[in-house]
Amino acid sequence: MKVVHTPIQVRYQETDQMSVVYHANYLVWFEIGRTAFIEELGLSYTAMEQAGVVSPVTHVEVNYKHPVRYGDSVEVKTWLVSYDGLRTTYGYEVVNKRTNLVAVSGQTDHVIVKKVNFRPTSVRRLFPDWHAAYLEALGAN
Repeated sequence: MKVVHTPIQVRYQETDQMSVVYHANYLVWFEIGRTAFIEELGLSYTAMEQAGVVSPVTHVEVNYKHPVRYGDSVEVKTWLVSYDGLRTTYGYEVVNKRTNLVAVSGQTDHVIVKKVNFRPTSVRRLFPDWHAAYLEALGAN
């Protein structure tokens, strides 16, 4: 199974009045990790969008375990949990590099849809390169 590690330096504007990272910012970090994962596979969201297809999030799970603070460095670990040719689930861990603790873990579920009507479509059929790369990342090939 392929895991991509993406470093992030916590910025002041990402924190709240309690001096910890605001909870919704972890979703942004998940997206940064997911984009890095896709690019590491040699793929591109931009190319997908140029083909008239987008990939909305259909479900999110986030587990908050330990606070992250301004000035901390974290690493977002991203991998594929599952992929069936239509639906994709990515897994994430945000690890605080100072404490080496998993601060946040989670998953996001996605489908690809045609941009004009938001009807689901098959990754396997429209993007065989994505399909092959995802199977390889899962260790299925």
